[in-house]
Amino acid sequence: MSAIVKRAGFLTSVQDLGRTGLREFGVSTSGALDSFALRVANLLVGNDEGAAGLEITLGGLQLRFDDDRIVAWCGGEFAVHIGSTAFPAGHTAFLRAGEELKFGRPQIGCRCWLAVSGGIDVPLVLGSRSTDLRANFGGFEGCTLRDGDVIPLSIPRRSETAVTAGISSWTAPHDWVNPAKHDPILRFVRGVDWKRFNTSTLQRFTSEAFTVLPDSDRMGVRFDSPELQREDNVDLTSEAVAPGTIQVPPSGKPILLLGDCQTIGGYPKMAHVITVDLGIAAQLRAGDHVRFCEVSLSDAQWLLLERERELERFRIGLSLQGS
Repeated sequence: MSAIVKRAGFLTSVQDLGRTGLREFGVSTSGALDSFALRVANLLVGNDEGAAGLEITLGGLQLRFDDDRIVAWCGGEFAVHIGSTAFPAGHTAFLRAGEELKFGRPQIGCRCWLAVSGGIDVPLVLGSRSTDLRANFGGFEGCTLRDGDVIPLSIPRRSETAVTAGISSWTAPHDWVNPAKHDPILRFVRGVDWKRFNTSTLQRFTSEAFTVLPDSDRMGVRFDSPELQREDNVDLTSEAVAPGTIQVPPSGKPILLLGDCQTIGGYPKMAHVITVDLGIAAQLRAGDHVRFCEVSLSDAQWLLLERERELERFRIGLSLQGS
């Protein structure tokens, strides 16, 4: 029971929901940069939400399965095909043994997440199957997939109950399965070092657009102008950081940390992108323009709780669909 990698694409790795509870030991979270998208895809194919899937960056992946599988994907605006048949985001598809699944290049965004019924069966390392690309452990042999790799798959938890042929007509909500946007707005709450910046700098941060630089990766999104300069030059004590933290180095060009980020940092922590918008951040690629909008901590918490309530209703709907 396996998937054969005919073409690995630009950067494809095994990811689940990441390693939690280990940041105090210097272990990055890793995991899908849009954990919600992977959760939805897993639910669609009948997996546990935390099952390992594939994170695909900039497309190019081509897989062939050696047994029957249900698959689903969520993420950017990719052209995905099963043979010559288009396979849209948020739907489920039943693949017969020997059929091939192909991911083209994205029109909007840069990443998507593929769930396969049963999940990817790689060893647990520190409680997760995610690939830590900086430390080279976890996932499939600790690195990105390569042409010719044979990826082991687990036995599906359920048989083909959701769809027994072709592609489902029903789907998950559009904003869940395709969060990539033109000129996105990222909502944030103030960071601990917010007051280290003067009023004009703070106004610039919330009113002007920032351009994504080419050296962005799974560690973080780097932005070009406008530059953000703080009022003091005092050296700061390194403190905990997490995915979503916006740091401002001496260059004044902010960095939005993502899943592979370090666990501590000494740059000022100006803001923190809210959890429900991290999926949008995961789609940013070089040349994109993004703006930032402040929300209160209570609003950020409400948005997260409301999304979880909606996901619970979605779970119930899926259970009825499969009954």
